[in-house]
Amino acid sequence: MTESSMKKLASTLLDAITDKDPLVQEQVCSALCSLGEARPVETLRACEEYLRQHDKLAHPYRAAVLRAMERVLSSRASELDKDTASTIILLASSEMTKTKDLVWDWQQAASGVLVAVGRQFISKVMEELLRRLHPGTLPHCAVLHTLASLSVANAFGVVPFLPSVLSSLLPVLGVAKQDTVRVAFCSALQRFSEGALEYLANLDRAPDPTVRKDAFATDIFSAYDVLFHQWLQSREAKSLGQILEAAVSVGSRTLETQLDALLAALHSQICVPVESSSPLVMSNQKEVLRCFTVLACSSPDRLLAFLLPRLDTSNERTRVGTLQVVRHVINSAAAQMEDKKPFILSSMRLPLLDTNSKVKRAVVQVISAMAHHGYLEQPGGEAMIEYIVQQCALPPEQEPEKPGPGSKDPKADSVRAISVRTLYLVSTTVDRMSHVLWPYLLQFLTPVRFTGALTPLCRSLVHLAQKRQEAGADAFLIQYDAHASLPSPYAVTGRLLVVSSSPYLGDGRGAAALRLLSVLHPNIHPLLGQHWETTVPLLLGYLDEHTEETLPQEEWEEKLLMFLRDTLAIISDNAWICQLSLELCRQLPCYDEAPQEKNFLYKCIGTTLGAASSKEVVRKHLQELLETARYQEEAEREGLACCFGICAISHLEDTLAQLEDFVRSEVFRKSIGILNIFKDRSENEVEKVKSALILCYGHVAARAPRELVLAKVESDILRNICQHFSTKDPALKLCLVQSVCMVSRAICSSTQAGSFHFTRKAELVAQMMEFIRAEPPDSLRTPIRKKAMLTCTYLVSVEPALDEQARADVIHGCLHSIMALLPEPKEEDGGCQKSLYLETLHALEDLLTSLLQRNMTPQGLQIMIEHLSPWIKSPRGHERARALGLSALLLRYFLEHLRVSALVPFHNLGLLIGLFSPRCADLWPATRQEAVDCVYSLLYLQLGYEGFSRDYRDDVAERLLSLKDGLVHPDPAILFHTCHSVGQIIAKRLPPDQLISLLLTMFEALGDPEKNCSRAATVMINCLLQERGGVLQEKVPEIVSVLRSKLQEAQGEHVLPAAQHSVYLLATQHCAAVVSSLLGSPLPLDSHTCMLWRALAVEPRLAAQVLGLLLEKMSRDVPFKESRAFLLGRTPDRVATLLPLSATCALFEVMSTPAAGPAVLELYPQLFVVLLLRVSCTVGVQLPRNLQAQERRGASPALATRNLEPCSSAVDTLRSMLLRSGSEDVVQRMDLEGGWELLRTSAGHEEGATRLARAMAEHAGPRLPLVLKTLACTHSSAYENQRVTTTAFLAELLNSNVANDLMLLDSLLESLAARQKDTCASVRRLVLRGLANLASGCPDKVRTHGPQLLTAMIGGLDDGDNPHSPVALEAMLGLARLVHLVESWDLRSGLLHVAIRIRPFFDSEKMEFRTASIRLFGHLNKVCHGDCEDVFLDQVVGGLAPLLLHLQDPQATVASACRFALRMCGPNLACEELSAAFQKHLQEGRALHFGEFLNTTCKHLMHHFPDLLGRLLTTCLFYFKSSWENVRAAAPLFTGFLVLHSEPRQQPQVDLDQLIAALQILLKDPAPEVRTRAAEALGRLVKLA
Repeated sequence: MTESSMKKLASTLLDAITDKDPLVQEQVCSALCSLGEARPVETLRACEEYLRQHDKLAHPYRAAVLRAMERVLSSRASELDKDTASTIILLASSEMTKTKDLVWDWQQAASGVLVAVGRQFISKVMEELLRRLHPGTLPHCAVLHTLASLSVANAFGVVPFLPSVLSSLLPVLGVAKQDTVRVAFCSALQRFSEGALEYLANLDRAPDPTVRKDAFATDIFSAYDVLFHQWLQSREAKSLGQILEAAVSVGSRTLETQLDALLAALHSQICVPVESSSPLVMSNQKEVLRCFTVLACSSPDRLLAFLLPRLDTSNERTRVGTLQVVRHVINSAAAQMEDKKPFILSSMRLPLLDTNSKVKRAVVQVISAMAHHGYLEQPGGEAMIEYIVQQCALPPEQEPEKPGPGSKDPKADSVRAISVRTLYLVSTTVDRMSHVLWPYLLQFLTPVRFTGALTPLCRSLVHLAQKRQEAGADAFLIQYDAHASLPSPYAVTGRLLVVSSSPYLGDGRGAAALRLLSVLHPNIHPLLGQHWETTVPLLLGYLDEHTEETLPQEEWEEKLLMFLRDTLAIISDNAWICQLSLELCRQLPCYDEAPQEKNFLYKCIGTTLGAASSKEVVRKHLQELLETARYQEEAEREGLACCFGICAISHLEDTLAQLEDFVRSEVFRKSIGILNIFKDRSENEVEKVKSALILCYGHVAARAPRELVLAKVESDILRNICQHFSTKDPALKLCLVQSVCMVSRAICSSTQAGSFHFTRKAELVAQMMEFIRAEPPDSLRTPIRKKAMLTCTYLVSVEPALDEQARADVIHGCLHSIMALLPEPKEEDGGCQKSLYLETLHALEDLLTSLLQRNMTPQGLQIMIEHLSPWIKSPRGHERARALGLSALLLRYFLEHLRVSALVPFHNLGLLIGLFSPRCADLWPATRQEAVDCVYSLLYLQLGYEGFSRDYRDDVAERLLSLKDGLVHPDPAILFHTCHSVGQIIAKRLPPDQLISLLLTMFEALGDPEKNCSRAATVMINCLLQERGGVLQEKVPEIVSVLRSKLQEAQGEHVLPAAQHSVYLLATQHCAAVVSSLLGSPLPLDSHTCMLWRALAVEPRLAAQVLGLLLEKMSRDVPFKESRAFLLGRTPDRVATLLPLSATCALFEVMSTPAAGPAVLELYPQLFVVLLLRVSCTVGVQLPRNLQAQERRGASPALATRNLEPCSSAVDTLRSMLLRSGSEDVVQRMDLEGGWELLRTSAGHEEGATRLARAMAEHAGPRLPLVLKTLACTHSSAYENQRVTTTAFLAELLNSNVANDLMLLDSLLESLAARQKDTCASVRRLVLRGLANLASGCPDKVRTHGPQLLTAMIGGLDDGDNPHSPVALEAMLGLARLVHLVESWDLRSGLLHVAIRIRPFFDSEKMEFRTASIRLFGHLNKVCHGDCEDVFLDQVVGGLAPLLLHLQDPQATVASACRFALRMCGPNLACEELSAAFQKHLQEGRALHFGEFLNTTCKHLMHHFPDLLGRLLTTCLFYFKSSWENVRAAAPLFTGFLVLHSEPRQQPQVDLDQLIAALQILLKDPAPEVRTRAAEALGRLVKLA
């Protein structure tokens, strides 16, 4: 190889080093190493030059080149000259230190080059490395690594340089701070030491045997001194735990000097939180507290001086620990602390302000200790008591969630719980605290902030009061003059009474407050003792009888108000009452956060004002209430209204006057004006003010004396209410409804209501309906509906009467509001809700009957039932029950009040009976009985309209009553038998003109969501058809149409069988009409229509008649129509015609019924041929556009799941026909082979027909003669698809011996031969397949027809101009089957022509052509074994390379064909070794190691056929451009092996430059495998040197 070629090879490979694939990159490196093995100097110089010229090359690729150089140097370094070595050393050193950052892969590769060169040229390498060591500067980590590696790789060469190296490195050891640098130093020192030890251990081989260990010891030890004393520093761990062991001796002199330190140590121990410490710490704390006791006794001043300042710290642990010590000292050193009490009390100022729960708990414990030792009697003690009360008032949500380790109940250790216990214990057990707490604790009753502490306060006060009573009356009576801060008796009375309205809050404060109130009666009023001693226990007993869940709040409040009224009556002191009312009004702001209690307070105010005799006081307080009320609160509005209503009992005129004055007053207007300033909230708040006033008017009307109300209704009350009806505010609406309801009830309850002409009646009714419609339809949460309907009921009886539209609106609105409500709750679920529901329902019943009374005609009844009809048909049982109950109620009312003056028809009887009768089978027993009552009433209404008297009893109708008793708990059989009986009764009494309307109404009931009702409808329909079906001939189309439409809506599985029976009954009487009606059903057929078709096949005679009609319908029209194409050159779309499509679908349904079997068997040949042709002519045919749109939108759930696509429907029908005729084996065979699916598609239709013929030949042979006879007239069909299908069917029959057995062979061959010139290529192709099938079906007949068969096949190879003609493919497949069966002389004449003709197909883009041509090539070789002519042998040699390369074809079938062909070619090559290799490696099913096989093959080829090298390489160059990646990768591999096994004398056959250029192009191939093989081949080209 010339230097230029070598350089070209190296540069080509180096250019490929940048390949992104790591495997390709590795192969390039291997190829470079192969070049280096042969020409190391040139290769290394090329690598050095490449790196030098490509300075911008990324470091991963530079590292790859350097690794290749290292591999070459590791075995060929001895061949380098000094100049080349120096160049490489400089390159590697530069690459290694080019960047200061650590790029380990790159720097390690460069270091490896230096180490490899250093094995031969150590002096030059060390010289370069020492040049990289600069005094006072840290060396590059890679330099250290290289020195370390060299110390091991060449110890004898490096050790003499160690003193110089160490002298440069040791001074900078202390500068090294980074871990990476330190690691490098450590590694280098380790390797230096190992190298020195190896040198010293082998001095006999060392270049300088005089070297001693001490020559390195000083430097190495100094280096390790830095490593151990600077780099490996350790820190001493210190423990802070100290244990107090010495006992403190009182009076010890050493204690004085160490007291501060001792206190600090003890204090730090006590501040450790116990809950997070070990048991040892808890034991230590006890010991520490004992020590504090000793110190408190010996040095109290020093102790307090140390402790009390620490109470001012904000640190939680310090403060809690200090408080713990203070409490312990107060208890254990009481005598020493006696004169320190003021000092200790004053130091508690800051801890009292701490919000931390742990600190609070500690403070409460300190105060408890103080209470026992007289601290709270000192000035400042009241602050401690107030603190305890504040903690008692803490809300539960502020209590800690996590309990302490020793606490079982987390609430027991809460601040509030501890405070409550402390207050009670101090009040009951510490006698010295009695005069401190009484009456001081009373001042905490009224402030709002102490509300949470009311229960413990009341209990403590009751105990203190009882102790005072025992001491005497003087000690018990409170001197209010001496205690100005105490609340007045009025304040205490109001406060305790109001908080009692919520008796279970705050741990039962109601009972506690009442007990305290009873105990305090001497301090409230002297006349109350006897009465309260009687009534208070009754109230307490009432509370004991109930719980918070069972207490009726309204009843309880009424008891308290009665208690207040009786109290005021006993006192009977207007001044006292007025003072109480004043105090109650003052307390209103205190309950802003307690709406229920504030509501009750308003009632107390109203009760008190009602008892007051001073009108001025009454009006003044009412005015103040109106001006100061917080109208935005709902409870306050209600409370204010109740207050006015209660007050109006005694002061009606004053109450109305005050309301009127407020509306007109400046205060009201200013309030509205101020609210209007804030636009975002004004509207809402103004509405709330109005709501309160409206409620006030309503309560006034409801509670005022009836004899006074009527005159005030329109002038004073409604005038101020009605002007607010236009509001949208929900709260105002509720107030309006409540007020109008109260006003309406007041009007109707008046004795003068009958003569009252209510001018606002229509307005109020309309407004009530608006309110009803605005309510949620599914829930009943407020009494708005009830009160609104009650109002309407009251107003209906008042003049003037409502018009028709208003009546309809009232009926519809009220029904819609009540019927949709959820089922009424059970008693245990909500008694109030059920009571509200029942009351609302009764209000609706009263309203409907009062409205019906106004129009007692059939039309009036029909209107009412029409309003109820949607609810009667509701899918929800509770709605049906309500609707049937109301219907029965209205029908009974109508019947009871029926007055007939003339004989008139009851024209809507059928509609009404059809509506109610299916309900006789409702799931709800009550609904069933109500339905029978409705039918019963309707039949008697009919009798009444026919002229019968009211007391007439009809025997037939009376039977309904006996049936009704059996509907309570019947089983299904009895239930539907009862329905049948009801149907018979109806049929006997129903007028003829009402029959069709009844049936149509019954059909509507088929879709009823209640399954039982739907089933009852079917029973009654069949009963009516059975009784009167003969008169319905003209109505059959209408009945079938309605029945079909209703079946689509019906959900019950019982409906369809009943409907089938109905259609069957109609068909037995009117078959033609029924079939015509069903054929008019739209496509796709819904599942119900399909079932109706199947019902017509139940009886064999009827089935035969229907099949005949459907065959006639299907053959009447063309199978499809071609639509005009929108674009030029586009094939016209084929659209199926509807009549054959409908008939096909109907045939399927009829034949799917087992009873149709005899009729199908009789028409077997006709059905098979017609359906097969139907399948063929519908392949690719589209549905009409309207049906396509339905398919895209998705059919409804009721549609049949079978595909409507024309071909699929025909296939399904053919399959059904075979099943029904007993050809199950044919169907099963087609199912297993997927034949039916193939028949449906254009691509697989031929194969499907083929598989059908195969199945018929195997399992239905005796039927074939008649089938073929019927098919005889179809070979000249105008439809191409039919010709293709029949040809495929006939061709496959030749694949079976049945053709010969049935003596059909000659006729089949003649038929196929006649079709060889068919204009359709598919037909011609199938003809060739059929002729080739003779090899399988009748192989003994092949020789007889050999020339004819070969002529047809060879002619097929030249069919048309299409290079991928399917006819040619079929011809190759057929020849492969026939060549072994024909006579040899018949084949020889065309052998070469066939070989030449199939050669281009070896590289065809289509897998089928490659497979068929290569396999046929193998068969031709097999036939020629031992008798191969030279001309054909040249074809064999020419095909050898393509066959070898296509072993890597991506298609397994092609690779398998290549195996076969190569095995067949082997004997014709006259090379036993090569033939044996083919037989060994290429057996089917054996795994092929392609590289090993190709290597072996190339070795034999180059040994036995050396002259083929150039020809084979040229063929490989052609395959370098193959479109298949595997083949493209195999070509350079083949090339490399050929070169590997070639000899130098063969070099003239090779154009090396062309080969390198081609491989260079392959190095840029997108496939990594191709690039890898190209690099491998380039490496092997060195063989041609």
